[in-house]
Amino acid sequence: MAFLFWFSLFLYVPILPAYLDTMQASYSFMGIVLGSYGLMQVIVRLPLGILSDYLRIRRPFLTFGMLALLISSAGFALTEQLEWTLLFRALSGVTASTWVIFTVVYASYYQGKSAQAMSNLQLVTVTAQLCGMSLSALLVDQWGIKSPFWCSALLGAAGVLLTLFIRDGKEQGGTQTSMRLADISIVVKEPLLLKASALSIFAHMVLFATMFGFTPAYAQSLGGTERELTYLVLSFMIPHALAAFLSVRVLAVRLGEWRTLLVGFIGSGLFTFLIPFLERIEWLCLTQALNGFALGLTFPLLSAMSIQNVAHGQRATAMGFYQAVYAVGMFVGPLTAGVISNSLGLSSGFVLAAGISVLGAALTLVFQKTKKNLAQKA
Repeated sequence: MAFLFWFSLFLYVPILPAYLDTMQASYSFMGIVLGSYGLMQVIVRLPLGILSDYLRIRRPFLTFGMLALLISSAGFALTEQLEWTLLFRALSGVTASTWVIFTVVYASYYQGKSAQAMSNLQLVTVTAQLCGMSLSALLVDQWGIKSPFWCSALLGAAGVLLTLFIRDGKEQGGTQTSMRLADISIVVKEPLLLKASALSIFAHMVLFATMFGFTPAYAQSLGGTERELTYLVLSFMIPHALAAFLSVRVLAVRLGEWRTLLVGFIGSGLFTFLIPFLERIEWLCLTQALNGFALGLTFPLLSAMSIQNVAHGQRATAMGFYQAVYAVGMFVGPLTAGVISNSLGLSSGFVLAAGISVLGAALTLVFQKTKKNLAQKA
């Protein structure tokens, strides 16, 4: 189910800027449309987590999310007006907001092993995104630019049916009590949750300003074909999936969580900065393979850290807060990159994204130093 969720959501992501370009959209408007996906998650994710914990139910939220995906993708396929694309992309953000429920349901099967659960789920996520984004250009090449939207809509309909078979009950590992509204302020003040959320903003700003934003547009500006766009997606997403698998299991064990995050941010900053200086698709694919690996180191670690110190009955709220906060990056990243690219050229957006990654590395160092100081005082 998790695979279907992300596969259908990302099936049209690489061709969305090109689709908007065929409708004469400016870079600024592209940024607004791409950013609306994150904005809706800022608004919706935390309330969904709170409500799910309070009511102690999961399945209706999952069904609602897949239904929103069906409407969103079908809307893209049917519309001929640029203004409607903003609404339909925002609806896909509503679908993504329900991922908080998927996350908590999955983590409930790994009592005491939240880091492993998040690593597994991140691997499924990036694999599904890889498959969806890779297939996107091939569908366009065979059946036209609207075919990814139709396929996504069909998968959304299948997802609605599949959610009806998900068992909705108490999470494993003990008796669960309803989330009290008074507990919310306690959960969102958890220090590690706040740190992971802040860092995740920077990571998602970079991701959604580049590969999930304007990197495909830059590839097209170099004369890239649909086939070469597929190669670019594969170059980024395969190392991204590999890093998600290795991050928690290997690198964090050997280097520590904070050092692994630092490597991820520094690497991403470097390989994002190089993008506007590349004039061949081959070099773009190579650098973005390294960029994909670097960014892939950060996401499973940050997800695991966000709920590491949170009680099981409050994890949907904690994860909802975490995902709502990092969705700020999914909104601000492409929006800012789009506005700057519209004024100063497409290359300027990548320089901005590289700077954001460097800021993420600096903040990681600050948090790492703070943890060491607290440990010494203890």
